[in-house]
Amino acid sequence: MGPPSVLQFGLKHYPIFVTLQDRPVLVVGAGKVALRKVKGLLEAGARVTVVAPESDDEFESLPVRMVRRSFRASDLTGHVLVFAATNDRLTNHRIGVAAKGRGIFANIADSAEECGFIVPARVSRHGFHLAISTGGENPRLAADLRKRIEDLL
Repeated sequence: MGPPSVLQFGLKHYPIFVTLQDRPVLVVGAGKVALRKVKGLLEAGARVTVVAPESDDEFESLPVRMVRRSFRASDLTGHVLVFAATNDRLTNHRIGVAAKGRGIFANIADSAEECGFIVPARVSRHGFHLAISTGGENPRLAADLRKRIEDLL
């Protein structure tokens, strides 16, 4: 008899905290969802490149490398992670396929099923870090739980 399968435990993801200090991360898109992702990546010390033809004004004040055009598969070169956060379903899908083909983990903002990793709701206080995830099934619930825990702390 072999090892137990993932389905026996109901797990789809392996929880992990990743060191991104000085690591290159690509974010495709520059709207509100991308902005939230970029801020978290910068807090972790990642070197962020943002590819998007247009961006929210707030991106101008962030220490990121901006590439003002549409995504190209070659944009993935040299990056350890990619976040697809455009408002175009087909573009996000293309990013996920291209990343998977290159062995790069991708987070696809509008499709949990296509993600190589998901980003949990996070609470950080006084050196304490808590990640809350529903496995991509109910991000709103995870965010609500995060807020309740923050209020308790």
